[in-house]
Amino acid sequence: MSNQQLKHVLDGYKVLDFTHALAGPTATRLMVEMGAEVIKVEIPPVGDMTHAFPTVRNKRSAFYIQQNRGKKSLFIDVKKPEGLAIIKDMIKEVDVLVQNFAPGAFGRMGLDYETLSAINPKLVMCSISAFGQTGPLAERPGYDFIAQAIAGVTHVNGEPDRPPSIPGLGIGDVMTGVHGLGAIACALLYREKTGRGQHLDISLLDSYYHCHDLNIALYSVSDGKINPTRNGSHVAAGAPLGIFNGKDADEFIAIACATNRQWRQLCSAMDREDLARHPEYADNGERVRKRNEIITLINDWIASHETTADALAKFDEYRVPYAPVLDIGQTVNHPHHRARGTVRTIKDDDFGEFDAPGFPFRFSDFPEQLDLRAPHRGDHNGEILAEYLGMSDRDIKALEEQGILVTEQTKHLAKRQAS
Repeated sequence: MSNQQLKHVLDGYKVLDFTHALAGPTATRLMVEMGAEVIKVEIPPVGDMTHAFPTVRNKRSAFYIQQNRGKKSLFIDVKKPEGLAIIKDMIKEVDVLVQNFAPGAFGRMGLDYETLSAINPKLVMCSISAFGQTGPLAERPGYDFIAQAIAGVTHVNGEPDRPPSIPGLGIGDVMTGVHGLGAIACALLYREKTGRGQHLDISLLDSYYHCHDLNIALYSVSDGKINPTRNGSHVAAGAPLGIFNGKDADEFIAIACATNRQWRQLCSAMDREDLARHPEYADNGERVRKRNEIITLINDWIASHETTADALAKFDEYRVPYAPVLDIGQTVNHPHHRARGTVRTIKDDDFGEFDAPGFPFRFSDFPEQLDLRAPHRGDHNGEILAEYLGMSDRDIKALEEQGILVTEQTKHLAKRQAS
């Protein structure tokens, strides 16, 4: 089959998405953006908690829209035997199931991996959690910054004389979703060779710990003498490697010149070739010991210019690795981000248009992104059950009357009647 007949690289794969919040929906959002058919299963009365996340307009959450574009919605009460039976029947028809309930909760609903793999041995099931499906902490509740704290990541972020800092974005959740996606893709490749599915155990803790590049080895090799901690705005392993002051108080510049070649480039830009040749600055180890002097030297050099832009122009001339520290508004309007689709405008019929992060992968055979919309709860109840299970309109109507299938419209109607 040629790529002209496919809408994207995962076209043809079918996914049941029992996820909520951010980590799980990230994995399935990336799958639907690559052409997979993703059925988002939500359980009444609320479903995904993020329907109430800011900003809400016309009863639609921008957060929910951003994370669930392109998915089909099945709003079904799987806690009732009839709803659970429907899901088990659908298991026979799908390739992947992703869930991020607390460990044990999915099994208590009757949807543990042993049960589901007996129904469909080719099923790839991905369970995403804070601490993993096994281990002493497995059953503890946890979210992004909770796992970050116990992974030792929070401890190394912030100023040395102040409490640790928490990043202002969902690094752990999104990264864990991408780890989950990678594992799912590899499990599907394995299935192509063997015909067997498997259960994937993906955790925020493991994903965060995976990001320690030097810290663990430094502690281990030094027999605990080096226990990395917060180092403020500069990276302990290199110099100059950190955040420097711009000309104005609200301007900051990230500079990374830890290698000898980069140091020479920086010295040339500052017209200080004497430092490039000086034995006390000869290698990164020496420069780390002279870090405070180097920080002062660079800050003073930048301050000597009429504007920060004048100093940065010299960095450009000598290919110094740097970047201005942009605020969120500056990133949204940056021409590079716009040109690559790093920032994109997404549309919702009820909410309207808003800017959001773009699709992070680039495929030469599929240069255009799919035009996707986020569903309302229950939008595709009838379509899904008719297509996957061959149910008639009468069957579907009966399930609605029993309260097993719910739609956004009937949910709001029931709420008004109850009040």
